[in-house]
Amino acid sequence: MDPSHAAQQFNIPGRLVAIAAHGSGNVNDTYLAVFRTTFSEERVIVQRINTSVFNHPEWIMENMRVLTEHVHRKLESEQDSADRVWQIPRVIPAKDGKDYYVDSDGSYWRVITLMASAKAFERTANTEHAFEAGTVLGQFHRLISDIDPARLHDTLPGFHKTPLYLKKYDEILQTPGARLLLANSVEARRLGRFIEERRDFCGVLEDALEKGEIAIRLIHGDPKVANIMIDDVTGKGTSLVDLDTVKPGLIHYDFGDAVRSICNLTGEETTNLNEVVFDSDLCEAFFNGYMINGRQFLTPSERKYLFASVRLLPLELGLRFFKDYLAGNVYFKVRSKEQNLNRARVQFKLCESIETRAKAIRAVLDAP
Repeated sequence: MDPSHAAQQFNIPGRLVAIAAHGSGNVNDTYLAVFRTTFSEERVIVQRINTSVFNHPEWIMENMRVLTEHVHRKLESEQDSADRVWQIPRVIPAKDGKDYYVDSDGSYWRVITLMASAKAFERTANTEHAFEAGTVLGQFHRLISDIDPARLHDTLPGFHKTPLYLKKYDEILQTPGARLLLANSVEARRLGRFIEERRDFCGVLEDALEKGEIAIRLIHGDPKVANIMIDDVTGKGTSLVDLDTVKPGLIHYDFGDAVRSICNLTGEETTNLNEVVFDSDLCEAFFNGYMINGRQFLTPSERKYLFASVRLLPLELGLRFFKDYLAGNVYFKVRSKEQNLNRARVQFKLCESIETRAKAIRAVLDAP
């Protein structure tokens, strides 16, 4: 259905005057819509939820409603003493009162507010940017730390559970297609050995959870640098967006994934492995920003596993890329048959870089 029709099913004042594709996300179809009255203008984000990824879009919206209303109340109560104007998107209800609209094709649509005068970046610019990114994630975790995780649905069962990815990888290894790819590629066999050498490490966080050393909290699920908004005027972090993956989980997966994204300046698609280096200065800046609020909710036992999360997340993502390559590229979008293989190479090289800098990184993460 035409997104302009869907946009007009929501409670937005004025007339729709423009709507166009927006952003670079590869899950939902996203549009920027402009509504005007005789005296005002409102810009909003209109999205068609990808029901192939999110089987229960109504759960996505219920989670978003619970989280944003809770966070908005806390931000309003704290705004007089805050060092900046913190933001989080607001869900705009449909005209029938629901948080979403279902069109005649059965597609689910939603509208959320646009974070004005702020933008996100695909890569980290400098240590100041890394510091602000850490500040934003630490603030986000603090704001949601008092929500009972049981109040939110697990919209992506198995997401960010490394042992489950390893189990699926083992299953794919037994398929004829995977065996053929491994037989014909020296590089694929090398990556397979890389995984085998770290197999026992893959369960480090889930084992800690089972032993009661860390606990289930609410997580963002995808706190990469491209989801962290920086104020155009002040240069300070202001918001964490893309809340579809908010769910119960281990915040170590959030922490490690953010560090993985922020401290690899070459990104996920480089073909020159010599460029892939973990930037310890960016890691230290991110950690210092994160701990401004992290000290308020992290337990000593949870802090003990921060380095493990930093090492684990590039290994987990590399495993996912490599698994998809062996399965025939069925999950991640690719432009060539070898793209997921190369993506895995990048993440494993990043993991290796972290391992060689383990002492220095631990010194930063263990600092009081």
